[in-house]
Amino acid sequence: MKRPRIAVISFPGNNCEVESLRVIKETGMEAMFFRWNDDRSKLQDVGGYFIPGGFSYEDRGRSGMVAARDPLMKFLSEEAAKGKTIIGNCNGAQILIESGLVPLNSGLAMSLARNAVRTGAGWSSPGFLSEWVWIHPVCSRNRCATSDWEAPMHLPIAHGEGRFVTTDPDLVAELQKGDQIAFAYCTEAGEISEEPSVAPNGSTLGIAGICNPAGNVVALMPHPERTDLGKPYFDSLRRWIEAGKGSAHARHTWNSHSWKLEKNEPRTTEVFIDTIITNNEERTVEQAARRVVANLTLKQWKYFSIPKKDPGKLLSDLSIFNPNKERAFIRRGDDVTRWNPDSRQLSPQKDPVFAGMLLVRKDIPDTGAISAGDGGESGVCYMVQGISEADLKRSDVLEIFANPHASTLEMLQ
Repeated sequence: MKRPRIAVISFPGNNCEVESLRVIKETGMEAMFFRWNDDRSKLQDVGGYFIPGGFSYEDRGRSGMVAARDPLMKFLSEEAAKGKTIIGNCNGAQILIESGLVPLNSGLAMSLARNAVRTGAGWSSPGFLSEWVWIHPVCSRNRCATSDWEAPMHLPIAHGEGRFVTTDPDLVAELQKGDQIAFAYCTEAGEISEEPSVAPNGSTLGIAGICNPAGNVVALMPHPERTDLGKPYFDSLRRWIEAGKGSAHARHTWNSHSWKLEKNEPRTTEVFIDTIITNNEERTVEQAARRVVANLTLKQWKYFSIPKKDPGKLLSDLSIFNPNKERAFIRRGDDVTRWNPDSRQLSPQKDPVFAGMLLVRKDIPDTGAISAGDGGESGVCYMVQGISEADLKRSDVLEIFANPHASTLEMLQ
């Protein structure tokens, strides 16, 4: 029997290609390295695809957002519809979620949001997690391409945004009904749990991985490719492809809840922090948006609303504001001033700062708000030009700036 040939897809910033290629070969499959901009004719005899971990496009905007909107993902969507197997681990999972290939084959139905756990004092963020966890298949053994193995499995995780979450109250029940929740975090004894000691990123129901309705597209956050303990995961993939379980399937339709761009009045005191040097994230998000609206231009700031905190105190925190590479503007109503870090005073701002539509994205939960003091908020502000307000409200445009399952997005007046 001819060995399955797996293409390891590399986007700029991925860094797990070597271990991914190695484990694919060690489990009796052929592996080929394929850059995102390579000639697709090289993929004619490929039996499956693997999107590895890392930081595609440096996680600009949010993890997986930019790569998910690359034209290559449309091709992979067509391949998945034909029954080809597509596996995404860590950043690969984030790309699959952002592309809509998981969980419903199309449409943004979930988010792999920033790690956040609920404690007795409220929500807190553990930040970037690099540790070992246990996972257990939740679905039936042959439900998806990578679930045919004995549990539990001990694997490393390495991510800052790995929390499976959705704002759609019916979706999780639908995924449970369809047996699409493929893997969950568990104890060493195999007991599935949402407790932070077991599921450290705060994922809903302790979800570690999910599949699409056909089971041929799988998104998993831990890294089975980084340890010999993860070999059964890839053995399952080989058996699935060899058995010819992938088959053409129709797109699953789901009436996902829509979201609206709300308009809100400016807060009492707002702080906008600009990057003096070239802001690569700003430029990359702009390029992603230009795939949808060609003439769009973008300006990005770090944003804080501080109704009860002195701006000087906020800006004295070097983790928030670095005067060597940033500048800060304070807005109170129509009055805009600039922070002078040398004199620690506010100076009049003569030139206009805001010349387009202002969008503010705030994560749910807003774990950065603690820096803003009582009643404060934190987020990212985008000033958008070259687009009509009607086009700005299109979901394919809004989803560049925020995933509605993990963030709110509003327009400031």
